[in-house]
Amino acid sequence: MFMGLFNHKDINSGVNEWKNTKDAVLLDVRTAEEYSEYHIEGSTNIPLGNLDSIVQFITDKSTPLFVHCLSGGRSARAVAFLKSKGYTDVHDIGGISAYRGETV
Repeated sequence: MFMGLFNHKDINSGVNEWKNTKDAVLLDVRTAEEYSEYHIEGSTNIPLGNLDSIVQFITDKSTPLFVHCLSGGRSARAVAFLKSKGYTDVHDIGGISAYRGETV
């Protein structure tokens, strides 16, 4: 019951928007171990604890970033961090646990 109050993002529509946005990055901020278990094909894994390294990989701060984690908590923190670092087109799409598409 309470999960619906906190999980207001729809990862399914977010992934669809990512696929239809030119030069967008689907950013998975789960741990490397979680990512290796399963992930959305085409996503980039930078764990929340290592997110400060993103400037080495994504130098254009206007790059559209679609951020997700397992349930939505880490993605919310990641989005706040990215915005504080000057990234301007950042979308919190929630948690992969609600994803209905295929994973690898």
